[in-house]
Amino acid sequence: MSAVTEIAVTESAPVAELSETTAAEGGVAASLGLNAQLFGWQLLNFAVVALIVWFLILKPLAKKMEERRKIIDDSLDQAREIETRHALSREQYQTAVAEAKAEANRIVASAHDEAAALAGQMKGETKKEIDVLVSQAKKNIELDRQNMQQEVKKEIVDVVIAAVEKILEEKLDEKEDRKLVEGALKSIK
Repeated sequence: MSAVTEIAVTESAPVAELSETTAAEGGVAASLGLNAQLFGWQLLNFAVVALIVWFLILKPLAKKMEERRKIIDDSLDQAREIETRHALSREQYQTAVAEAKAEANRIVASAHDEAAALAGQMKGETKKEIDVLVSQAKKNIELDRQNMQQEVKKEIVDVVIAAVEKILEEKLDEKEDRKLVEGALKSIK
């Protein structure tokens, strides 16, 4: 063999011997190149660090996350409840608006009916007043006509007396005048 190969073989011989001794001493862990005592300490360190991380970080973090989850769930429940109340109040509002519109329509219809009834009543009262005025006017006209007839009769009597006096050219006494006039009036009627 060559010199380089010989040196490599001679140098690797102690490593191989060391590996074999270690393998015989440590068993399987040593055959994998692990130190069992060092591995035990590292495992213990890992367990301590894991416990510290668990109790100081992960457990409080999990607790906080659970609290936040509860808060979020409560908030969602409250939001659903508020949404339900909102929908219910919206329905009540719509119902109230519909009832108010119906009531307003009833009031308008009632006012319309009352106005029509009042207009009819006022027409009736006005017609009665007009009838009363017409009947009073007729009575007044009849009275005026009767007064006029009496005045006309008096003037006719005066004219007849004047005509008779001229015809007779003498004046009659009052009794004869009256008889003559009454006779003339009876014949005129």
